Order: sequence, then structure tokens, then C-alpha cells
Amino acid sequence: MTKKRNKVSLITLGCARNLVDSEVLLRQLRASGFETEHDPLQVDGGSVIINTCGFINDAKEESVETILQFAAARKAGKIEKLVVMGCLPQRYRNELEAEIPEVDRFYGVKDLQAVVETLKGTYHPELLMERELTTPGHYAWVKISEGCDRSCAFCSIPAIRGKHISRPADEIIREVKLLAGKGVKEIMLIAQDLSWYGHDLNIPHALAGLLERLVEIQGIEWIRLHYAYPAAFPWEILPLMRQNPRICNYLDIPFQHISDSVLKMMRRGYDENDVRRFVTRFREEVPGIVLRTTLLTGHPGESEKDFEKLLDFVRDTRFERVGVFPYSHEEGTLAGEDYEDEIPEKEKKSRAERIISVQRDISYELNRKKIGTQLRVLIDRKEGASLIARTEFDSPEVDQEVLIVGNPDLKPGDFVQVSITGAGPYDLTAIPVQS
Repeated sequence: MTKKRNKVSLITLGCARNLVDSEVLLRQLRASGFETEHDPLQVDGGSVIINTCGFINDAKEESVETILQFAAARKAGKIEKLVVMGCLPQRYRNELEAEIPEVDRFYGVKDLQAVVETLKGTYHPELLMERELTTPGHYAWVKISEGCDRSCAFCSIPAIRGKHISRPADEIIREVKLLAGKGVKEIMLIAQDLSWYGHDLNIPHALAGLLERLVEIQGIEWIRLHYAYPAAFPWEILPLMRQNPRICNYLDIPFQHISDSVLKMMRRGYDENDVRRFVTRFREEVPGIVLRTTLLTGHPGESEKDFEKLLDFVRDTRFERVGVFPYSHEEGTLAGEDYEDEIPEKEKKSRAERIISVQRDISYELNRKKIGTQLRVLIDRKEGASLIARTEFDSPEVDQEVLIVGNPDLKPGDFVQVSITGAGPYDLTAIPVQS
């Protein structure tokens, strides 16, 4: 192969689960001798792979726009081959093939081997535990299961990713040991439904058992939990979180709403009383825990009264971290087929913005209380004369950061004790504590 023919640019859109898939693919391509680059600022020749997201309208639009951009480059002869993979073609392959013929091949979420072989590479099943990290070398996402068995009315993930399949614990342990050997110090466990891990394997307390093994791996300092479903939550993990400093006192658990009528239409499997009990129990069993939740505005059936109740819930509960999304009417979902999307987009977004405004004030107040305290942080990167870090209570990209000034000897991947000197709604400033 010529240098250009040997070059592959991989563009990843969407969530961290997609990023893990891309990292596995990059390792496969490198094993076949390809020169690879991930999310380059500019593509110059070679082949392009786009790993798409197809979860909500905004993500689909971004994916389509990206495909069209590179389809034009393919048509103009600026790139040799264009392959599109992931969630979007998993749902709309026939339509995409008809509408964008400039794309050489479309593949779904489980077609890794076909993608590699389309580029004339060799698929190496023995390398599936290995990845080319696209994150900074000190942290990595680790997928512990795939798919989802829930039937939430608004969600298309089961249609895209299929039924829940847990990865064997031995496989996960092997992967994390490989990551630790590369210098990874923090892992974020991710799944469509972390709470359901191990149920399909008929293993009781599977997530707790996995965590007990993960904390024994040398080099791993922080273990973070993302996307735990509230119903059937594995309560046995809370004592582990409280007792073991390697498990971050951080839980990402999307409640979506508080109104019983909306939760029923969403088919979430719990009600307002359950949610309030959950929050109380989390905070009682793990003092100091930081809760990140996700909320959805404008779901079919959400009245103004329902929304005001949600807004009051945010004010009263004072979550440390909140993500808010306007409802997206998706074909192939129960809501998309059976409910009328009666709330205007402008109103959905307005409701989301009102929650964001309330949460901004809460976050600012909580952050101001940290001024004068000391925290252990992990440095992610350097920006000019400053260092950007995170506490154990913050996940990369979605949560707040700590701006450190005053010590040029520190570097990304270092843990350091800092004193908080200032606060904003979404960030802190700090100086290193002299040892």
C-alpha cells in the first residue's frame, strides 16, 4: 500500500461507548499496518471511517452532516474510501445507502470485522481486549455490558444495541490489567444499564463482585460508575463505595423525571416515592457522595404542572451534577409509535433551560462552600501556564474541572493535593498544597 492508501482517519461521534468501539477498531487497524489518526482537525487523503450516533435528533443530524461532508470529499477524489459505521446505519442503513451513494459501505454496531476487512486489513480476534486509547493516557472508559433489556418509552437503545449482554468478569479484569499496564490510573465503568450487570449470567451481586476484584488491580486509583438504572439498583455496591477509597464517591444515575404520571408514560418502573427514597439512601449510606442525574423535559404527557414539580424537585434535592435534555420523538420507540409529540420544540428547550438555570445557582452555591478546603485531584492536561484537573467527584468532559496555578513541575496523570481558592458555577480554582 502507498502511504495515502495506508492511512485511515477515524471520526467518532456520540457517547463514550462509541469511543470504546473506536479504540478497539484503531487497535485492529494498527495491527494490519495502517497509519491511523482519530478525530483529526483536517483529513488529508487516505480512507475515512465515521463511527456515528443515532440516539436522538441532534445526534442524528450531526452524524448526517458529517457523512455529507466526507461524502463530498469522496466524490471529489480527496479521500480514497469512505466507510460509515455505528448506531445510525444500524437503524437506517437502507435509507442511507439510497440517499448517500458516495459512501462505500455502511455497517452497524457489531460489524467490526467487516469494517477491517473492507479496508483490506486482517481481523485479529486475539486483540479484542487491546485498544488504542484516544483519551489522555491516565484514564479510560471500560464497557462492562452491551445492550439493554428495559422498555423505556422514549429510548431507542434496545432497538440499536439489542438485548443486555454482560461481559464476563474475567474478560473485564484482563482488559483493566492491560490498561493499568499502560499507565491508566482511572477507569470509568460504562453500560447502557450498569444496574443489570450479571443478571443474564445468573450471577448474584455481580457488580459488587466485579468491583471487589477491580480494586485489587495495581495502578488503578479511581473507579467511577456511570449509567446505573434506578430500578433493581444493586444496593450491595454502596458499602464498597463507602469503605474503599479507590471507588469514587460518585454515581451517575438518570432519574429522568419525578412526576408519577410522566414516569408511568416513560415506563421507568418506579415512582416519585421511590426516587426520593433512592436519593436519601444514597446519601445516608455514602456520606459525601456526589450524584449525577439526567432529566428529560417535554416528554409526551408532561403538563406545565408536571414540569413545575420537576423544577421543585431539582431545587429541593440539590443534585451536585445534572444533565438536561429536551425530549426527542424517535421512530421505533413506544413513545414514537403510540404517543403524540404535542409539546413544541421551543417549549421543550425552554423547560430544559429553566432547569439548567436553577441548577447553575445550586452548583455555584455548592462550589463556594469548597473554598478553603483541600481536595485530591487528578491532572488531565496543561493549558498555557495552568493545569486542568478533576476531583473524584467529576467525570471527564461532562463535569466540572479544577484550574491549578502555581506549580510548573506537575504534569498530566499526576495526583496532587490542592487548596481551593475560588469557585464558579462549573469550575474551581486551586493552588497546590506544599508538602
